[in-house]
Amino acid sequence: MNILFMSLANYQTLYLHDLYSDLLRQFIKHGDDIYVISPFERDGNEKEKIIFEKRDTIIRIKIWSMQKTNIIEKGISMLTIDHLYLKAIKKYFSNIKFDLILYPTPPITLFKTIKYIKKRDAAKTYLLLKDIFPQNAVDIKMMSTKGIKGLLYKYFRKQEKKLYSISDYIGCMSQANVDYVINHNPEVNPAKIEVCPNTTDLIDMSCSKEDRKEIRTKYGIPQDKTVFIYGGNLGKPQDISFVIKCLRKCQNIEDAYFLIIGDGTEFDRLKRFISEERPQNVRLMQHLPKEDYDKIIGCFDVGLIFLDYRFTIPNFPSRLLSYMTAKLPVLACTDPNTDIGKIIIDGEFGWWCNSNDLKEFHECVKKAVEADLKTMGEKEYQYLIDNYNVEISYKTIIRHF
Repeated sequence: MNILFMSLANYQTLYLHDLYSDLLRQFIKHGDDIYVISPFERDGNEKEKIIFEKRDTIIRIKIWSMQKTNIIEKGISMLTIDHLYLKAIKKYFSNIKFDLILYPTPPITLFKTIKYIKKRDAAKTYLLLKDIFPQNAVDIKMMSTKGIKGLLYKYFRKQEKKLYSISDYIGCMSQANVDYVINHNPEVNPAKIEVCPNTTDLIDMSCSKEDRKEIRTKYGIPQDKTVFIYGGNLGKPQDISFVIKCLRKCQNIEDAYFLIIGDGTEFDRLKRFISEERPQNVRLMQHLPKEDYDKIIGCFDVGLIFLDYRFTIPNFPSRLLSYMTAKLPVLACTDPNTDIGKIIIDGEFGWWCNSNDLKEFHECVKKAVEADLKTMGEKEYQYLIDNYNVEISYKTIIRHF
């Protein structure tokens, strides 16, 4: 098959280890050809170009800024991206007949592009639903359903419904996501909605005692502490004000140490907290290249997940897979609507608490410090093999075609 993949992922190659590259390489492995539209933001010096690899072609196109920018520019980018993608397809892929279109959310504003290819090529369409927008923005007060801001919500909600309608199948990250989409979109045929989980190549990212000692020494991390690591976005969805309260609350747990690696709109807020209060058991590092992050994550002990308590949509952060490949038991501090906590508890590889309960977070940290983390990590890796192997998501999609 000829497969078109469109997302906001910034790709120069598909031969790196990440959520979508792992999946797309499965299609290549089984004989399919992959064509990718990959954006770069306009604030750099890069020019539009085409990259040819083994059985994949990547088109790099310029868009307005989406990350680390104000909501106005982000909104402009969301509104113009459909036009830019369609223009690129007509320019570079006019002679390619596509059999399947794969596209994750975000964005939700690619309806015209998908409709054009679907009609032109009689292509099938598969939505990888990774983000339920605009409701997630409403939940954390970045958008409103009323007043002037409500007009923007209504526009994006209409785009969301159009995207669902044009999708032949909708793959959700977990059962809670399936249930949410069905319950809030009665016009969508439930038969085309299914669980297609976040998956990964099965790469053991745990580290040896020697590497553990070397990495901790290099970054000034205590050798004798249970190190809780958070790696990823530091923005509104993580409710950094609550994260700071958690770090403050746990300063009296002698054997616990917190390493936070990431970047985002709330990074400076965390940096200011550390600068002003100087907690002795917290280290903040700005974004590391993914390859470097993957190399060091296994040298720590427990992975952290934070989600704002106000979320009504069931988020399922992909960073869970990073922790699982590194055999790090997980402490998830989230809203009660996501089922990520249930999965962690049922799989017996971590702990969960509500992300408005400081006392319970404190208790979970104490439990983790005293736990048999090695045994939990091995059980976690087996759970990964059984449930989040990339072959699972590949087979879920391909069985329809």
